[in-house]
Amino acid sequence: MFSCTSLTDTPIASHAGCLCHRPEIQALTRRISADLSRRGFVAGMSVSAAVLGLPRRVSAQSASVQPPRSILFTNFRLFDGKSGPLREGLRLLVEGNRIKAIVTGNPAAPDGAQMINCGGGVLMPGLIDAHWHTLFAALPISTLLAGNMGYIHLAASAEAERTLMRGFTTVRDLGGPVFAFKQAVDEGLIPGPRIYPSGAMITGTGGHGDLRPLSDIPRSPGGPLSFTERTGAAAIVDGPDEIRLRVREQLMQGASQVKVVGGGGVSTPRSPIDLTTLTEAEVRSAVEVATDWNTFVTVHAYSPPTIQRAIAAGVKCIEHAHLMDDTTARMMAEKGTWLSIQPFLSEEDTGPLTGPSRVAALQVFAGTDSAYNLAKKYKLKTAFGSDMLFSKATAMRQGTMLTHLARWYSNAEILTMATATNAELLGLSGPRNPYPGKLGVVEEGAFADLLLVDGNPVEDINLLANPGKNFLIIMKDGKMYKDTRKP
Repeated sequence: MFSCTSLTDTPIASHAGCLCHRPEIQALTRRISADLSRRGFVAGMSVSAAVLGLPRRVSAQSASVQPPRSILFTNFRLFDGKSGPLREGLRLLVEGNRIKAIVTGNPAAPDGAQMINCGGGVLMPGLIDAHWHTLFAALPISTLLAGNMGYIHLAASAEAERTLMRGFTTVRDLGGPVFAFKQAVDEGLIPGPRIYPSGAMITGTGGHGDLRPLSDIPRSPGGPLSFTERTGAAAIVDGPDEIRLRVREQLMQGASQVKVVGGGGVSTPRSPIDLTTLTEAEVRSAVEVATDWNTFVTVHAYSPPTIQRAIAAGVKCIEHAHLMDDTTARMMAEKGTWLSIQPFLSEEDTGPLTGPSRVAALQVFAGTDSAYNLAKKYKLKTAFGSDMLFSKATAMRQGTMLTHLARWYSNAEILTMATATNAELLGLSGPRNPYPGKLGVVEEGAFADLLLVDGNPVEDINLLANPGKNFLIIMKDGKMYKDTRKP
């Protein structure tokens, strides 16, 4: 693409006046030729910038990408992700991307180690959001439907950095063409959280996520794909065979788990929230494929019939469930089904809505308290997710959403849910786990995803709502992305 001739071992000197045979240009050409596709755009673009040495905006609070050989944290109180009481009198050593040791006393630092005095602040695991949409969180739906994928990926890269700066070092992405984006983050081309990708959300005709214009109807079985399907944002299925195909496609691309839409929702106006839009046989087909791949299916479901059908089909996790009743909660407890729910309380958490979407949102707000109380009554395995969509302003409330949980849980329980508990849910992906290792905890051998909080979130959970001020250090994978401690 950038070469005047085929790539050979021709000496650079023999091409005076032509840059195409410089090593960095040849590397760029090979990568773009291999990766230039709509879904691979962001990775190819970022690699291009990296190879050519083009400048990339980095937060003023960001530090060098390459970590020192070892980092020793001192003078902190520790919340380890599992136990409420803070521990003191410890030193924590990070080597590479792992926590090497946590020791008591005052042992000597390893030769060449960087010393970090935490000033008595609370050291804790990075936060995990179990329901996030990396590409869709901060952009208006009108922009997303316009389909300029280059702009969408660029805007998402800025939001990914903001997500990391809010202290969320890991997210479970539950719908969107995020595979290439994840690759770019993992390779250090753009700053952002670890991503557990689902790929396209898989929905039946008329289900939540079916955003086709009515002019695209009718569709013949096996007919042409809609725009939303071509971008990889959603997959519309009708029948067990078709859903089996689409699930396999997501797993083939690297999905760590599969997101299936069992019913209606809030942000899809023509899909009322009470609908059940997939048959049990269809959901079971998805579960069978995921089981063959040694991972799991999570199902978008609000109403009792939709949730119960998903449980009967063998799913391991339900997303939302704000309208569930006592019978449904008891079934989830009996089957050990996970609940991934969001503490939506008002339009502050969703942004202003109109028409059918507002009607559905009001039902969700009204059901939130009951759903959490049922989760506590039946001791459901409950994960935290924020599910911020279509607004930079609401995405900024990601930490604020955690503070809403104080209506039902202690501060220590909230912190545990957003770290160790969410990590347990991510671990259901088994060998499809893109980051095999310990997440959500501060212990020897765990990934070095750490926050230093200026204050004690076990006493004041509202510290999480202002991460810019209260998070002094943000480390992901042993790399320091923020350090605003006073000298």
